[in-house]
Amino acid sequence: MRIRRAIEDDALAIAAVHVRSWQTAYPGLIPQEYLDALRPEDRVAGWRQVLASTNWPRSGVLVLVDAPEDGSERRSERGPVPEVVTGFCHTCPARDEDLDPATTAEVTTIYLAPEAWGSGNGVALLRASIAQMVDAGYETASLWALSTNARARRFYEVGGWRTDGVTKIHDWGSFVCTDVRYVLDLSTWNDSG
Repeated sequence: MRIRRAIEDDALAIAAVHVRSWQTAYPGLIPQEYLDALRPEDRVAGWRQVLASTNWPRSGVLVLVDAPEDGSERRSERGPVPEVVTGFCHTCPARDEDLDPATTAEVTTIYLAPEAWGSGNGVALLRASIAQMVDAGYETASLWALSTNARARRFYEVGGWRTDGVTKIHDWGSFVCTDVRYVLDLSTWNDSG
């Protein structure tokens, strides 16, 4: 696995991972009919827009790809094997009104393809994103998690993220859910493991 900056050509692959991850992670947490209706092609335009507005190091998307670490091509008897996007993480200046976007970054999304869960690659992807936020000069990072998503909340908490007591109602149109905000102090963060 390798982590690199996303490019606009990654939009469909990111959308596919996004949809597959939701459809696997959220049954029983959000309405099944909503999950069943998700399609990658409906999310491509949104991801193209996000990727086109990348402003490194302040905002952008990192992707986790199934490819050799050295950037070389995998080969089969039929020729080069293309890399496969198996995860992504988008960061940007904080969007919450009570946070200063000059000093606080936000992880808006981090998802892995279900077959990559539990591999340690999600930890590596989030750590790479945190390092990017530190390099951009942010002092704090925030993210939102579905209050009932115990798996994601454990993942963040093991990584040192803490809830700050702020919640919000998220209205998806066809359903409503509660999100909790997590924060991470980047001024004390180090990438030692």
